[in-house]
Amino acid sequence: MDKFIIHGGAKLNGKVKVEGAKNSSLALMPATLLTCGTSVLKNTPKLKDVFTMIGLLETLGVKTAFADHTLTIKIEKLKSQDAPYEYVKKMRASVYVLGPLLAKYGKAKVSMPGGCAWGPRPINLHLEGLKKLGAEIDLEEGYIIAKSKRLIGTEINFEKKSVGATGNLLMAATLARGTTIINNSAMEPEITNLVQFLNKMGAKISGKNTQQLVIEGVDELKPARIDTISDRIEAGTLLVAGAITNGKIELSECNTTHIKSIIQKLEECGCKILVNNDIITLDASDSEIIASDVSTSEYPGFPTDMQAQWIALMSVAKGNSKVTDNIYIDRFNHVPELLRLGASIKMDKNTASISGVKKLKGAKVMSTDLRASASLVLAGLVAKGTTEVLRVYHLDRGYQFIDEKLKNLGANIKRVKGDEY
Repeated sequence: MDKFIIHGGAKLNGKVKVEGAKNSSLALMPATLLTCGTSVLKNTPKLKDVFTMIGLLETLGVKTAFADHTLTIKIEKLKSQDAPYEYVKKMRASVYVLGPLLAKYGKAKVSMPGGCAWGPRPINLHLEGLKKLGAEIDLEEGYIIAKSKRLIGTEINFEKKSVGATGNLLMAATLARGTTIINNSAMEPEITNLVQFLNKMGAKISGKNTQQLVIEGVDELKPARIDTISDRIEAGTLLVAGAITNGKIELSECNTTHIKSIIQKLEECGCKILVNNDIITLDASDSEIIASDVSTSEYPGFPTDMQAQWIALMSVAKGNSKVTDNIYIDRFNHVPELLRLGASIKMDKNTASISGVKKLKGAKVMSTDLRASASLVLAGLVAKGTTEVLRVYHLDRGYQFIDEKLKNLGANIKRVKGDEY
């Protein structure tokens, strides 16, 4: 397994491009299963999770070509409606093939999902929603087996917002007979991107950017082209990298509307931020980072996927702060590793109380999931001495060449291949 070796202390400075959104790509790709023909997804990031989804689609009989961030997906005739464990265990988003396969082909066999090693993230909302649409659902030997002659429109009321369930049921409902209403639906930009794509295919979906999606079922969908939105979490992570190192960085190809909550918090901390269309400049070169509390919530609130990175920043901020995760209450595997670097953090249920320290000190730390890994890299950028971040394959799932981007901004970071140590 690869690791990063980081010598902390360098201020980041320069320009960097934000890639396409991982979470958007992982919804757009299985949406093509609703069609026959060739669809084109532009601005697709080169990530492990994207290649995992490509592998899964090809197992089903899909043909793909990926060049210059343009992913072409050609569907003529599927050879299978079975999503095997070997792919689904690697990535929870693989369950996204369930809704499209069921809606288009009347059956699907999908392994129970895997992914990051933290917390229970049940898919009961996906399954209960499909049952309301008329599907027969059985669980056998670790697989979800779903059947339906044709799904029937219905009203679905989520007790709790779920991006994954909203996306899956949205795709399934496009080919259902009649009208489906999804209440308390997720409003994340990735869902909006999916709605745009489905409507380009010929779906009839209204309520974009609201908590109620209305889907008028159609008999057929056709291939389409779409631009994948920029990755708001990569953008937020890079901004925090600039802030934590007292640097000055410029992000391009960034949808600044999607990261308003992150921008607001960074300004509260003392960072100077300038927004100009799709370019955002953060200047923390003459700033002292001041502690600021955060509570995560559904979009447009502060994202749970930035919680770990924010704790890293608060670990070296002036003063005390509290970070509460209201989405995933046990998503704090990074805290023990940050403590190894000298952070002062106390946990009480889903709240981290942080007392900023003047210096972190380099140590060997272990990545446990995607965003936790990012927080350890950020901490390593300012830690005195050398920090080794192990198991960085987690980072490769969601950040395209993050080490190279940080190096180009002036970070002293090196990737060491697993066979070299």
